[in-house]
Amino acid sequence: MATEGEKRQVKLLGATLSPFVVRVRIALALKGIDYEFIQENLKTKSELLLQSNPVYKQIPVLVHNGKPVCESMIIVQYIEEAWSNKARNLIPKDPYDRAIARFWAAFIDNKIFPSLRGVFTGQGEQLQKAVEDSVTNFLLIEEALRTNQCFAGKAYFGGDQIGLVDIALGGMSTFIKAVEKATETILIDPKKMPLLTAWMHRFCKSDGVKEVMPDPVKHAEYISARRATMISPPTAN
Repeated sequence: MATEGEKRQVKLLGATLSPFVVRVRIALALKGIDYEFIQENLKTKSELLLQSNPVYKQIPVLVHNGKPVCESMIIVQYIEEAWSNKARNLIPKDPYDRAIARFWAAFIDNKIFPSLRGVFTGQGEQLQKAVEDSVTNFLLIEEALRTNQCFAGKAYFGGDQIGLVDIALGGMSTFIKAVEKATETILIDPKKMPLLTAWMHRFCKSDGVKEVMPDPVKHAEYISARRATMISPPTAN
């Protein structure tokens, strides 16, 4: 059971709609860790954020006993190690399974998110290319769910419980749907990717996840508004 002392020791600097912050909130929820959430205004970044992450000056930042930890997947792994005594393992114990989980988590950050960002910001041919890249990447995830011995036939990438890869990809769930709506594209086609579609639905409805996921309607409105601002031609003086 979380205590007020624990809450004072753990702070999370973030924004509720950030998929990277959502990852950390899911990990904290699954581990049953109480914490203070500090909402950041990224237009006027707080002194605490700038001091805690002077290199990237970005969210999320987890502050544990006064010590900052940055970058979402590094934070998730830190949470697992710092609270290893708490139930639910987020990272496999087996070295091979752990390596596979880290491989796919890196794939999500290095391949899937850049292509999603390309869809979010793209227009015309750039948008079409980013959509094609995103679909190709998601099809690779679908194939992994079908054939990889670590994932095939299991409810989650982590097996019977949510794990590292689930958090890495699942934290982006509402962002993916919001980008699809804002760009009128289909990135995850239920007919072509039935396993990934079923996994995403199951993940978003899971205890510890549904409580911290962004409201999909608000997220879609926010992404649509941001995209409209980004692609609008500059006004004449």
